[in-house]
Amino acid sequence: MKILVTGAAGFIASKIMAMLSARGDEVVGLDNINDYYDVRLKYGRLWENGFRSANGGVLAEIPFGQMLESSTLAGARFVRMDLADRESIDKLFATEKFDKVVNLAAQAGVRYSITNPYAYMQSNMVGFLNILEACRHNQVKHLLYASSSSVYGLNAKVPYSEEDNVDRPISLYAVSKKSNELMAHSYAKLYGIPMTGLRYFTVYGPWGRPDMSPMLFARAISKGEPIKVFNNGDMIRDFTYIDDIAEGSVHALDHMPVAEKCPNGVPYKVYNIGCSHPVKLMDFIAEIESAYGEPAKKEFLPMQPGDVYQTNADTTKLEAECGYKPHWSLHDGIAEFMKWYKSDKNPLR
Repeated sequence: MKILVTGAAGFIASKIMAMLSARGDEVVGLDNINDYYDVRLKYGRLWENGFRSANGGVLAEIPFGQMLESSTLAGARFVRMDLADRESIDKLFATEKFDKVVNLAAQAGVRYSITNPYAYMQSNMVGFLNILEACRHNQVKHLLYASSSSVYGLNAKVPYSEEDNVDRPISLYAVSKKSNELMAHSYAKLYGIPMTGLRYFTVYGPWGRPDMSPMLFARAISKGEPIKVFNNGDMIRDFTYIDDIAEGSVHALDHMPVAEKCPNGVPYKVYNIGCSHPVKLMDFIAEIESAYGEPAKKEFLPMQPGDVYQTNADTTKLEAECGYKPHWSLHDGIAEFMKWYKSDKNPLR
């Protein structure tokens, strides 16, 4: 099976790429390596997956359009490319003839969408349309794409179910992800392409994003700086370890929606993917403090625009239909994250 994984220098996609290669799939990774956050982390993830310089070190720069082969992942390649570059995307699909596509490339971050709205429209809307069109014209058998728990917006009912109303977003990031779901449904209906969306909840673990709370908290503790605790610590998150998220994504990729078993005969599914064991923010901070071995200084702040009080995933649908079952406890996951954070593998340490 030949599979395209977009966002391959990103947190989740880099892990999925390694898992697919390990089981024998031919994988092509794609990423534009933008500077939304420190690119050393993105190049570090690529190094972890075997995309290295001639002397085995971390790549300093990859020209757009250059295809690299992994030295550690069998049948894995990487190309630097932007989803918004329609001509290059069309050429890649026509040349490679992918069987399936995992589209995780997107402009991430709720708070960033408030100050940089245009970045979200270009990447998350135009880029996704280019992927849909390329799938349509190249007989792709299944498109798995990233949505987000942010689509639940002002929904007050917990745990969040796929059947809940998602028409009250509170950030442009959430709007872009809900729009992706609607775009995918229309293409599934018009062209019969099986489409699966995954509403990712809060993901953490080694190689995580530097703008997410585990990295922010660990870095602040290491520097003796206060951590910012929003809503005065009264927040709840469905923290999910990266291995569980990646394994669940691969399970969903393997279970293509069948038109005859879907509403209105449209081969389209959306699933929550999280841990289903939400944790209070202060308890999460306590785990970070314990694993690091030092207490954190805390700066208590009000709720930030675009944030929600609680996220809590109902994952029974993904478990029943795709065999998903998260295994990692918060204690063990934070321990693994902190071991990586303190190691030489962490380029931002």
